[in-house]
Amino acid sequence: MANSSPIWKDLPGLTACSLCAGETLGESDTEAGGQLQRLQRLAESGVARLTTVECLDLCECGDAVVARPTRASRGAGARPVWFERLAGDEATAELADWLRSGGPGATELPGGLASNVIQRSDAVSGGPSA
Repeated sequence: MANSSPIWKDLPGLTACSLCAGETLGESDTEAGGQLQRLQRLAESGVARLTTVECLDLCECGDAVVARPTRASRGAGARPVWFERLAGDEATAELADWLRSGGPGATELPGGLASNVIQRSDAVSGGPSA
């Protein structure tokens, strides 16, 4: 059941590809349930709203995740941030810290996540903005 409380709606969002979650670390991942379990824990602990989809059309990237701004940040012009190969405890902790501080449009992206950003040009590709 979806949570409709006002506090929940003010959280940043995450969209994760359920089919490629876990590809980056593969069998070397020590987390039971892999990367998808880490992302689900972020949602359960109130860090972000999580939506899983079967495909983000980034199959070549692995562990594709989109961080979506809060409503307020989106209203101020913030855009979603797309990531590839976002996996493991360290990257997930850095993502969680960033989302807790507001996420896209509210706080600068941590340097440790910068190498995972996928530059998208939706105006050119005609693709979705998550």
